[in-house]
Amino acid sequence: MNKFLGERIVITVRRNEGLWAAEEAGVYFGASADKDIAKASASKRARERIGQGHACQIRISGEHGFAI
Repeated sequence: MNKFLGERIVITVRRNEGLWAAEEAGVYFGASADKDIAKASASKRARERIGQGHACQIRISGEHGFAI
């Protein structure tokens, strides 16, 4: 079993430069026009972090808003 090593890591899926992307500690990754692809990338990263013993949370930002 993995041991909890400290604070929770938060990965946020949000719009960035016109695309959906996952963000962890200010670094964007998994950018795509499809939100589900960005969410899958965030889930994969979270599984990696959990495997390293970290607590991890994924947040989705901007799902219900409108971009102008």
